[in-house]
Amino acid sequence: MFDTLSDRLAATFKNLRGKGRLSEADIDATAREIRIALLEADVALPVVRAFIKQVKERAQGTEVSKALNPAQQVIKIVNEELVGILGGETRRLRFAKNPPTVVMLAGLQGAGKTTLAGKLGRWLKGQGHTPLLVACDLQRPNAVNQLSVVAERAGVAVFAPEPGNGVGDPVKVAEDSIVYARDKQYDVVIVDTAGRLGIDEEMMRQAADIRDAVRPDDVLFVVDAMIGQDAVRTAEAFRDGVGFDGVVLSKLDGDARGGAALSIAQVTGRQIMFASNGEKLDEFDAFHPDRMASRILGMGDVLSLIEQAERTFSQQEAEKLAGKLAKGPKEFTLDDFLSQMEQVRKMGSISKLLGMMPGMGQMREQINNLDEREVDRAAAIIKSMTPGERTDPKIINGSRRARIARGSGVEVSAVKGLVERFFEARKMMSKMAQGGGMPGMPGIPGMGGPGGGKRKGKQQQKKAKGRRRSGNPMKRQAEEQGGGRQEDAGTFGIPGAGQDAGDFELPKEFRDILPPK
Repeated sequence: MFDTLSDRLAATFKNLRGKGRLSEADIDATAREIRIALLEADVALPVVRAFIKQVKERAQGTEVSKALNPAQQVIKIVNEELVGILGGETRRLRFAKNPPTVVMLAGLQGAGKTTLAGKLGRWLKGQGHTPLLVACDLQRPNAVNQLSVVAERAGVAVFAPEPGNGVGDPVKVAEDSIVYARDKQYDVVIVDTAGRLGIDEEMMRQAADIRDAVRPDDVLFVVDAMIGQDAVRTAEAFRDGVGFDGVVLSKLDGDARGGAALSIAQVTGRQIMFASNGEKLDEFDAFHPDRMASRILGMGDVLSLIEQAERTFSQQEAEKLAGKLAKGPKEFTLDDFLSQMEQVRKMGSISKLLGMMPGMGQMREQINNLDEREVDRAAAIIKSMTPGERTDPKIINGSRRARIARGSGVEVSAVKGLVERFFEARKMMSKMAQGGGMPGMPGIPGMGGPGGGKRKGKQQQKKAKGRRRSGNPMKRQAEEQGGGRQEDAGTFGIPGAGQDAGDFELPKEFRDILPPK
């Protein structure tokens, strides 16, 4: 959603790099470019004005003029101000001291409230709660049935005593749901209310009646992030007519300009609490203003990536894999390779995962054109192999490749390419596990790999083959008088510093003050 804005900001900051000092004209030009980028992204005009004013004031002060790298300081200022207009700190749900906690969803029809109720329920279940979805949208055709289906897919309970389609009292359903939740010991109640195609008095009155009946701990306004400035106007109308405590952005993965996300928190004074960035029930998470600002500025979102990996990957499996790699590269088989690919696939879309990594904005086109089915093809190839071939891929010859290709429905070249990629991945992972670090990086001494203990031993053996004579005549004469033996010089040229610590003899003065062995 923020691709266009990110590209414009990246181009603006690129012009600042390399300048040792920023003039007032440079700051004005940068502010003008940022203003245009925000307006093109459909950010509300009052928000843009306040944002630019704050950036200019800070950029013209000592904060930038005395900085060693003014361009980076300007980026830092823009990042901090973006975090500010997105709501500042992350806002969490308010849980009741005495369960159940009641969360009410409000918003226009088509904003995605019903689906979001299932997503929120699934997310809360993953946090250790027992949520209950309540069907209070009794006007829209099949809304009750839709909520029941979503609840079943999310693996949570639903309270739907009325058939809907214009039948039933939504206020009574909401009241009864609280009693039902207490009896069945559900600790969170999520109330799905009715919406309209536009703001009207009847919808506002019904939402206000449900609010008064159940006294929710949090009222969440669900807004479609793709509707631009209308999202801000609708949010203001709901704030004044019903009142809400937080905002949930749906359809954040759309191709709209995203101005609603940058405007709504600042205009309404209510923070964005959750964001839905896909159609699947697991594509939903808490909204972090600092991480979203980082994504907009092309700096990635490593924290979200790590959290996603922690939720997906098993600690036990990770330790088991690390143990295999430590024993040697041959212990890592194609079965392990397949397991790792399946774990990554569980994390979600690979293109979205890559988009969270810093610096990937420059490769956006390649990431968007990434074929997600490549992982499925690779899995099919591995599953078409025999157990022996998965354990030792070196035995896969031409006839075996042809058989595997027929079994997985791919070309022979695809099988060959997968095996080659496996060997490369195994080699790299083995180096990292043994302390060799990433390719081209020095290893840790004593841990093997480049720069490690093994290499040091080889260098010492190589040096022992022949001794070079000093080019200094006086040093050469001293060497010859000493029978050609030159004492090893250690760090800073101290004789004997390179020998074993146990053989080193301390002066008497130091021995007297040290404790006995």
